[in-house]
Amino acid sequence: MIFQIFFYILILFFSSLGIADDVAIGNEIYHENCSACHGKEMLKPGLAFDLKKFPKEDFQRFRNSVLNGKGSGMPAWSVKLSEEDIKLLWLYVKTASDI
Repeated sequence: MIFQIFFYILILFFSSLGIADDVAIGNEIYHENCSACHGKEMLKPGLAFDLKKFPKEDFQRFRNSVLNGKGSGMPAWSVKLSEEDIKLLWLYVKTASDI
């Protein structure tokens, strides 16, 4: 509940910058594809990598991990997610990790 309040405050803040819709779309992509392993709202990821700790300046590493997978635990999403999906997902992960 608290996360959702902060998330919506961030959306309101970013709406003035014109990226609120992109963050919201990234949120949907995350919940449809990533939350089962990385946790709802990126909380309690279990054995999966804690995305709140992902380096915010390293989009290329994030992109490669999503497209190609990581070891035996992270599947490749190159068939399911487009380049645009990955950019929107990255925007959400960077934004949500600030909360």
